[in-house]
Amino acid sequence: MQTNKGYGIPGLIAVLGLLALLVGFIVMLVLPGILYAAWATLALGILLLAIAFILDFRQVGRALTGRRGKFSTGTTVMASIFIGIVLLVNAISVGSYHRLDPTGVSQFTLTQQTKDVLKNLKTPLKALAFFVPSISQINDPSNTAALLYSYGTSMLTEYKYYGDKLSVEYIDPDEHPDQARQYGITQYQTIVFVSENNPGHPRLVPLAQFVTTDAQGNPTGIEAEHALTSAILEVTGTIQKRVYFLTGHGESSIDADYSNLTKSLQDNLYQVATLDLTINPSIPDDCATLIVAGPQQPISSQELEIIKRYLDSGRQALFMLNPSSPKEVKKFLTNWGITVGDGIVIDPSSYVSPSIDSPSVPSDRNTFGLPTVYFPGATAIVPDPQYEPTVTLTEQGDMSAIIWKSKDSPIQMNRLVWTSSDAWLDKNFSPLQKPTFDNTTEVKGPLALAFLIVTPPSDVNTRGQGTALIVIGDSDFVANQHFYNGNNSDLFLNAVSLLTAGKELVTIERKVLPFRRLLVRPDDANLIRISSIVVLPLLVLVAGGIIWWRRR
Repeated sequence: MQTNKGYGIPGLIAVLGLLALLVGFIVMLVLPGILYAAWATLALGILLLAIAFILDFRQVGRALTGRRGKFSTGTTVMASIFIGIVLLVNAISVGSYHRLDPTGVSQFTLTQQTKDVLKNLKTPLKALAFFVPSISQINDPSNTAALLYSYGTSMLTEYKYYGDKLSVEYIDPDEHPDQARQYGITQYQTIVFVSENNPGHPRLVPLAQFVTTDAQGNPTGIEAEHALTSAILEVTGTIQKRVYFLTGHGESSIDADYSNLTKSLQDNLYQVATLDLTINPSIPDDCATLIVAGPQQPISSQELEIIKRYLDSGRQALFMLNPSSPKEVKKFLTNWGITVGDGIVIDPSSYVSPSIDSPSVPSDRNTFGLPTVYFPGATAIVPDPQYEPTVTLTEQGDMSAIIWKSKDSPIQMNRLVWTSSDAWLDKNFSPLQKPTFDNTTEVKGPLALAFLIVTPPSDVNTRGQGTALIVIGDSDFVANQHFYNGNNSDLFLNAVSLLTAGKELVTIERKVLPFRRLLVRPDDANLIRISSIVVLPLLVLVAGGIIWWRRR
């Protein structure tokens, strides 16, 4: 009995050491601001456990070999040391986070370029994840939304670890619709990057943008790093998207006629430059969108060929043309299934008084829902007869849009702005005479004033949506005297944003997570489910029973 009393002191010291480790671990988790105190407490715990082990070394040996050793203080000391080691390892892991990535393509390992971008952030940056948590509870492996949710949250965790200035906040858009509206969220599962330096210009990255597709538009995998890193570079102003205006053909000047437009683009984090293809016969790789604004003189066939190669490579362009635009440009655009009309659009039921040749468009006749947009002296954009309009519906059965398609072409066209049914394209308009409709040579509305034309990528390695082209039948609506009237500026900026959405600013190694579907028959699925729920626990129970019987 006297010997047993000697075991009390080492045991007490071991328990105190274990308690110190536990307190230090909790402080490290709850109060990361006082890490030095947490580490000091952990060091004290290690010291006390070491002292207990030294004082009770011989007694521990006897306790482990004796018949009644399991009831001795030695067992307490060893158990305390073991638990202390577990706590210490966890405490170290909290301060030194590192995730092992055994995936075949290292899909959760960031490239060094992205790590450098996050490390060099100068100002605080927020990532607001407007995610619906219920998506993560979908167990169907074929559900892309659930897979995107899991992949998106994992990538945000990795980005946050490497960026001290980056904070991540998860917001349920159903519970906080006001915040979703504040940032213009139009679809679930969207990440919004907001810089403290420029909070008025957030960058939205929908998770659906992560999905890569083949030439037929079928999903092939998921890849996020390009989109996320580009968004960070853009919203922090590190690298900005560059918009080029074509010059050399009598186009409007970005420094004079379009000075308001230029300033507005710059305020929205775009860089603006001009491009003369007669001097530099190529379109730069950093061109996010090429803008052709009201050319008055012919564009040479060599220049048009350069633009065609640019578009065929899966790039973007905005054409703002007038009724008197050069015929070479109009003929060029027929390659994409549209015809730029000859004449002036007259809409007697909706125009800016007193100019009947300035059609006004309300919110229900433009896809952006802008209250009022007007076009002084516009022409119509007419789809080729081989393209037929098709009504698309939302999941609720409401009409979403009218898309023009052709059986013989991958091109799809979406009407962006259109007139009332009373409008027509007047081929003999004179401001000195009252316009009248001639049903023998002219066509009644509704007439399209702007079209979005898209084609799928011709190469599976092409990023983005393929060629994206917007054609607007007027270039004067964004001139200085009209830019801030109505919602003309909003229409132009929305068009540019639509074309540059998803345009990457960085070139980094792509690590695409391929879609892997486990296809099993119902009987096989039941076997997998039963074996995981019943068989494994049963084996553990049988093994435990055998061990108990042998030691009985």
